[in-house]
Amino acid sequence: MSKTLLYGATKIDGSNSAYAPIESLAAFQWKNRVFILFADKDNARAARQENQLLSDRSALDQRDMVVLKVSAGAVRALFGAADDLDGEAIRRDLEAPEAGEFAAFLLGKDGTVKLKVSEPITSGELFAIIDSMPMRAAETLRPDR
Repeated sequence: MSKTLLYGATKIDGSNSAYAPIESLAAFQWKNRVFILFADKDNARAARQENQLLSDRSALDQRDMVVLKVSAGAVRALFGAADDLDGEAIRRDLEAPEAGEFAAFLLGKDGTVKLKVSEPITSGELFAIIDSMPMRAAETLRPDR
């Protein structure tokens, strides 16, 4: 399994596109963390990933998550609200694999890619990664949370 965790960089070069906010998903910046799932052709891994994430909707809600599925250029919100998104633009901006290949990305509230996986990730692993982020740690300390 390939997992790339990107948020742990010690020095962020603003000119490096790896740390630039994803333009096609700018509507979510500073409001939501976004998990984008690219379905594979047999869809078994995508279905497993969907089931894994959607089994704990309250945890998704607590972490201000939106879950999107991109399949054949179409975008469907699996959790949270999302309108008028272009699947091909998202695929291009994230440099995701071609249609028919499985991939998943986590974007932080700052709009940058925090995690890229080529196999389904458990909700426990995903939530642990999110909960280790400084912004999430600060959110848990707020009294209104």
